[in-house]
Amino acid sequence: MEYRKPRFEFRKIVLFLIILMILWFVVHSIVIVADGLNDNLNETDVGVVLGNKVELDGQPSDRLRARLDKAIDLYLENYISHVIVSGGVGKEGFDEAEVMKNYLVNEGIPTENITTDSDGYNTLMTAENANKIMYQLELDTVTVITQYHHITRSKLAFEKQGFETVYGAHAEIFQMRDFYSIFREFFAFYKYLFY
Repeated sequence: MEYRKPRFEFRKIVLFLIILMILWFVVHSIVIVADGLNDNLNETDVGVVLGNKVELDGQPSDRLRARLDKAIDLYLENYISHVIVSGGVGKEGFDEAEVMKNYLVNEGIPTENITTDSDGYNTLMTAENANKIMYQLELDTVTVITQYHHITRSKLAFEKQGFETVYGAHAEIFQMRDFYSIFREFFAFYKYLFY
């Protein structure tokens, strides 16, 4: 008679793998949040502000305004000397980069210290475009400015473009949708890692 292994062993292995994956997700999510909340600041040539939604009235959304306000703070504190604002044309019909530039100018940042990237439709594109812009402007060092849960993946995208050290500063805003964003970042990070 043929020996049959109990199904119990297979179930134990599956359960162990599920628990392992959950632990991996939890630990990595904690690392993403901790990395994003602990700004890694140094004087850099450029602060790159990643785009976000523009409201129907043409004003930056709360999330986008918080990113821009962080860039203003860093500029005034001499952490950055130039700002690249990066985004695309959203479904609302506004060029995010232009809206961002106008906001910064209205807050006192000189136009000559701002460069727009209207083709930054995602984080990878923003990193690629910033690399080209910075090469043309002969600027080397960079700080990425975005939501705290987006910092780790943004730094990864810039590192993949050849930046040796990428600094990060988070927008000081917290919203309920952050829980979904943190969940999403776990998978997005690995997508970028193996891109």
